[in-house]
Amino acid sequence: MKAHNKETQAQMTPRKALQFLQEGNNRFINNLKANRNLLEQVNETRDGQWPFATILSCIDSRTSAELIFDQGLGDIFSVRIAGNIVNTDILGSMEFACKVAGSKLIVVLGHSKCGAVKGACDHVKLGNLTELLSKIQPAVYEESTITEDRSSSNSAFVENVSEINVKRNVKNIIERSFVLEQMVENGEIGIVGAMHDIETGLVTFYDDVLFIKDELNPNFTVAKLRH
Repeated sequence: MKAHNKETQAQMTPRKALQFLQEGNNRFINNLKANRNLLEQVNETRDGQWPFATILSCIDSRTSAELIFDQGLGDIFSVRIAGNIVNTDILGSMEFACKVAGSKLIVVLGHSKCGAVKGACDHVKLGNLTELLSKIQPAVYEESTITEDRSSSNSAFVENVSEINVKRNVKNIIERSFVLEQMVENGEIGIVGAMHDIETGLVTFYDDVLFIKDELNPNFTVAKLRH
């Protein structure tokens, strides 16, 4: 499999990009790999890159987007930060990835047993980590189904908060970036939240935060996300 080029990226749609990632994850969980010559891809991308998707994921060593989606060099932009949180630097990076470099899909990817989420659940305070965890705290407070043992020792609570955190950050990206909001509105890019199960490798995409405007969803507008 060759690296994406300017032509293949131009032909890519947000929904096709999602399909590519789903197919790649299916290969990963079945211990299959696309046939790639990575050194050949180094040569193919030496004069430019044309990634089809941008993945915001955690720094967790078990959640490498290139591996779990079975992608090669030059295929995706990988943005990594503890707790897959959103800040202005990350928004700027995504705006570059989509508006300048042509990426068609943004994925906010959480994962099970996330250490950053556990830290937020326990209200950990540690140097600069304190400020980072504060960005996950709203998801902790939003979780309302569990009333007892709202700490990292309760795995159900942690996973609920992780899911809420992903979905909040999908909407945060749209709300905080006019550039990306308009690209979603115009159908130029899509955005979706997903969760990686570190025990099985499976990535589950959340339909309730899948925002793609195309022939399958022609009436979508970002205005519907505002309350």
